[in-house]
Amino acid sequence: MNRDSNAYTFIFATVMVIVVAASLAIAATSLKPMQNENVRKEKMQNILSTIGVEVEREQAGEEFNKYIKEQISLTADGSIDESVNAFNIDLAKELKKPVEEQRFPLYKAEIEGKQYFIIPLRGAGLWDAIWGYISLEDDINTIKGAVFDHKGETPGLGAEITQSWFEKRFEEEKIFDPESGEFVGVTVMKGYSGGNNKDDNAIDAISGATITGDGVTDMIYNRLQYYMPYLKQQNVKVALNN
Repeated sequence: MNRDSNAYTFIFATVMVIVVAASLAIAATSLKPMQNENVRKEKMQNILSTIGVEVEREQAGEEFNKYIKEQISLTADGSIDESVNAFNIDLAKELKKPVEEQRFPLYKAEIEGKQYFIIPLRGAGLWDAIWGYISLEDDINTIKGAVFDHKGETPGLGAEITQSWFEKRFEEEKIFDPESGEFVGVTVMKGYSGGNNKDDNAIDAISGATITGDGVTDMIYNRLQYYMPYLKQQNVKVALNN
């Protein structure tokens, strides 16, 4: 075939496209298990981070099994659904379902005899989804730690929710109103002047990221409210008005 002909050029280009596409497909398929494993370990790292356990990715599985004593899938009324693996629940998909059909994953951790409850979060920021984990101490009121992530928040503004200085603001904050005993969550408040007050259910917002901060506020409240029926039933030191 004449290499200078249009037919040759067309056939050559077609073959190259097929070869490259096949190579990419094979590479993607072969790397998929490794990618899934990395996602699994990163999830474990984030869960452990909320209780102050920082580990390298390779040690995540071992440390997760050491500190996470129980993984539970809850229904909206606080019942346990033993047919669903809590770790495999995809909140992005769950949020598209009616509340009564959703399942709510909960992790119970123990460190030096003290119990913690770790709750996955997912909500909406300014541009796209935000998510994370928050842990409660065994009084079901005090936040042990929190970790957040996002898909498309603005660098230097809303994206700052991933910074440790912002996440640390949640430590020791309370999620119940100290006077009424009602669940209120934690408000990311613009113009907050409470200093280091850990009993006012509020923290200082990120400058220039009001909408993302409001998304974090809503995410914490909207997700945690569905865990209250179960948590109130627990035989732990409960700092609530019954």
